[in-house]
Amino acid sequence: MSALNLDDFVDLIERPDGGIRRDAEERRERLALPPGALGRLDELGEWLAAAQQRVPVKPIEQPRVVLFAGDHGVSDLGVSARPARSAHRLVRAVLDGESPAAILAARLGARVRVIDMALDCDPEDLPDDVTRHRVRRASGRIDLEDALTLDEAERAFRAGMAIADEEADSGTDLLVLGDLSVGGTTAAATLIAALCGTDASVVTGRGGAAIDDLAWMRKCAAIRDGLRRARPVLGDQLQLLATVGGADLAAITGFLLQSAVRRTPVILDGVVSAACALVAQRVAFRAPDWWLAGQASGEPGQEKALDRIALTPLLDHGVTVGEGTGALLALPLVQAAAALHAELPERDG
Repeated sequence: MSALNLDDFVDLIERPDGGIRRDAEERRERLALPPGALGRLDELGEWLAAAQQRVPVKPIEQPRVVLFAGDHGVSDLGVSARPARSAHRLVRAVLDGESPAAILAARLGARVRVIDMALDCDPEDLPDDVTRHRVRRASGRIDLEDALTLDEAERAFRAGMAIADEEADSGTDLLVLGDLSVGGTTAAATLIAALCGTDASVVTGRGGAAIDDLAWMRKCAAIRDGLRRARPVLGDQLQLLATVGGADLAAITGFLLQSAVRRTPVILDGVVSAACALVAQRVAFRAPDWWLAGQASGEPGQEKALDRIALTPLLDHGVTVGEGTGALLALPLVQAAAALHAELPERDG
């Protein structure tokens, strides 16, 4: 495997077309509705026009939900309300159409793709198209060991890039990103605290299935231990993902960056995708221009990361389930913005 040079993304990623966005703004001024009547939908429509490089916007017709799955060794410490190393159960619920994300995706006409990066189960228990990118069984316990070797981190990162390419090549016009993990919010909070220079207590939340006070203290301690290991490698984003991230988080980071290269918009979900977005921003500062924050999950780490990236969530309904659900809830809003921008008539004369 050739060495991965993350600096290449700085040159490869361009911002959405500013000239097209101005054309979209001018068209909006010619619509029959008064300025400001559509609120943030106007901004979304103009953003989509710049991303698509066309005015009027093309309606969103092929959205795709992409869920990266993995177990984290740090879950052995009791930092999650779910049993340690049980993320395969979350995957099975999605595949069986029984999870909130699967139900919403079916209702919204969005195809769902699940990618096993580090589940702690036998590969034979899941379909081949789910497990073919797996890097290892569970990422390491980040409070005392690296989550991945550097080679594993690169393999996971490249897998995320490949999936972004596959989606772009297949005609996907909007990506809805999520994760299926146990222990993933602990790794995510560690990344956010390291990159934002904050203490563990500032970013430690209670997860999608809320933990009690004792579990919160264990989680905070694990993040603090992970921080001590993360700080020496802050200048190397791939090494940072290897040290305190995990295979799913490394893959999501690669996926976000390559999606920006391919000019494919992405709706972020919760704290895990926000943490990976923060890492990706450190790699290529223009990349966040291709992302939307779906909803505020209530996780303090997500709020911290999105503030640093300068993304404002589209929704805030108190939904904490994760697993792509919050991003999916924002999908109809983005589709509505595209449809209105595409189909509203201009004023006569």
